[in-house]
Amino acid sequence: MMTDPRRRLSSKPWCARIAAAAVAASAAGLGLARADPGENTAAPTPGSVFDAAHWRNVFARPREIPAPQDNPTTPEKVALGRQLFDDVRLSGSNGVACSSCHQPELSFSDGVPRRIGLAGEPLARRTPPLWNLAWGLTFFWDGRATSLEDQVRFPVENRHEMGGNITETATELARDAGMRAKFATAFRDDPAVTPANIAKAVAAYERTLVSPGTRFDRWVEGDDTALSSDERAGLMLFVGKAGCAACHTGWRFTDEAFHDIGLATAGPDRGRGSVLDLPAADHAFKTPSLRERVWTAPYLHDGSLNSLEDVVAHYVGRVQRRPTLSGDLKPALNLTENERDQLVAFLASLSSEDPPRPLGLPSRVQMAGSAMDRPPVSAGTVGQRDRRFTPGAVALKKGEALTIVNDDTRTHNVRIDDPRLSFSSDAQAPGGRVVVTFPETGQFRLICGIHPEMRLDAVVSE
Repeated sequence: MMTDPRRRLSSKPWCARIAAAAVAASAAGLGLARADPGENTAAPTPGSVFDAAHWRNVFARPREIPAPQDNPTTPEKVALGRQLFDDVRLSGSNGVACSSCHQPELSFSDGVPRRIGLAGEPLARRTPPLWNLAWGLTFFWDGRATSLEDQVRFPVENRHEMGGNITETATELARDAGMRAKFATAFRDDPAVTPANIAKAVAAYERTLVSPGTRFDRWVEGDDTALSSDERAGLMLFVGKAGCAACHTGWRFTDEAFHDIGLATAGPDRGRGSVLDLPAADHAFKTPSLRERVWTAPYLHDGSLNSLEDVVAHYVGRVQRRPTLSGDLKPALNLTENERDQLVAFLASLSSEDPPRPLGLPSRVQMAGSAMDRPPVSAGTVGQRDRRFTPGAVALKKGEALTIVNDDTRTHNVRIDDPRLSFSSDAQAPGGRVVVTFPETGQFRLICGIHPEMRLDAVVSE
């Protein structure tokens, strides 16, 4: 049975503001910021003085919503994707739709720890919310999909979730004259009902699911009165003593990385370790965004924590020590009861006062290209300090070796997923070195499988 998230939270003073809807989040619209700080702006260790200007920059919303070059966002495509999101024909039984689990009124989640699957047993993991996925680097708790288009087929074809076959779905939809017309309108250059176009339409719709502005966004924009004194104190704890911003960074409050946070409930689910076939990444799951989390309880990949208070309590005194534990966690975190309440109060300010609603197609959409983030420099050695490849782009000759040195405090995993070159370094411990040789010319993208926000471009010439 679903539980109203407001009922879970009603014991705390800050919840009264949420229930009362004192400020309408929808009035802020998308709340796109005037500055574009970048999704994963590095956050230096705060000093004794709270630097409000710095953190306003770190947490500012970007100007535009990204979309890939091969799937530009259009009103026709979004409308088709929204219809497909509700269409039970995507399932094998014609009885389950994407929206069956990702319910708009529950922040595109479902309000239960683990949903009961088609076989009558709880699914392996919690249904994640879908807000702000346009900025995602990987998808699902274990990051097994690398694009929104790629992720569509996983739940459709999972025998425990929707039990469908996307190729058969395309055939069935193609028999519907109305659907054929909508696909032809949405995909004028390729007016066919195909699995690829189904995925593109659903992904285009999902990119419009941008969480509305909140009181915290008003604070980011310069309104010092938007947060209460307890919420401001909680923010200072979040970026300082509690160390939450080490992983929950950027305007979405996620580093897109995978961490073992020491859950006592960890069982056979290896998480990212299974995807990478890397024991060093066992029990590591993607850092969830903290946007609209008031409306998405219970929490974590297994739904094992019922409230934000439980989440804070876990980090304060329940973290299980093991070799795979994330190095970004505080080794020992002590918070008073009042500090815990302040931290929870701040977390609540990242959610709308009422259950948020989709705001429709954004007015500004940016096509994401494959261009490098920065010009390449001639370098045979690259560092990885602070979860960044330095330099971020290198120029090499074909056959020349590139050495990647882990001068960080974290374990990394250097990967190349390219038809021309497939490479994985396994676990690269601090101090370790990885050597890559490129047998062909062209541009190659290297990432860290554990911290996918780490990106390195190699331009290889004759």
